[in-house]
Amino acid sequence: MKVFRITFCILLIFASFQKGQAQHLSFSEAVYQYDDSDLRGYLGQVFGLNPDSIKEPALYLAIEPWLGTPYRYAGKTKKGIDCSGFSNVIYSQIYCTPLSGGSHDIFKKVELVDENDLQEGDLVFFRINPRYTVSHVGVYLGNGRFAHASVNRGVIISDLDEPYYRKHFKSGGRIHSKPL
Repeated sequence: MKVFRITFCILLIFASFQKGQAQHLSFSEAVYQYDDSDLRGYLGQVFGLNPDSIKEPALYLAIEPWLGTPYRYAGKTKKGIDCSGFSNVIYSQIYCTPLSGGSHDIFKKVELVDENDLQEGDLVFFRINPRYTVSHVGVYLGNGRFAHASVNRGVIISDLDEPYYRKHFKSGGRIHSKPL
């Protein structure tokens, strides 16, 4: 996996040069410029998705280094992160849209989306603690899969059809500034 990352980074650097002059590209723009079936194949394996279903490779490349990061309440670093901190980091990096507050606060800022209408990059909300309307949030990837910071397992990929998440699923949500 490290060899792929190094090779990918080198290719991104070369892709950002045009006729001997550096072209300033954002990370997302560089990924789209290098949009390749090998990259989608790699991401499909890491995230357990069909490579053809991946529309925003930058989203997955932003999530991948966080996988396995331990859970820490109110954490926002690789030493430990919670669910809202994780969603905030990903949205800030990919959509330039910081999500402040906890999962309940984020829930108040979204346009609700039915589970059947979820799109890659949407948020998924859960009511795990009955004292709150919403007590957990993750980033939807597609095909029922989502990335989130689990209290027991840290940052992982889960499936909405797992009995635990099916039982506690509240709603999907879309941030208005996120490209559709």
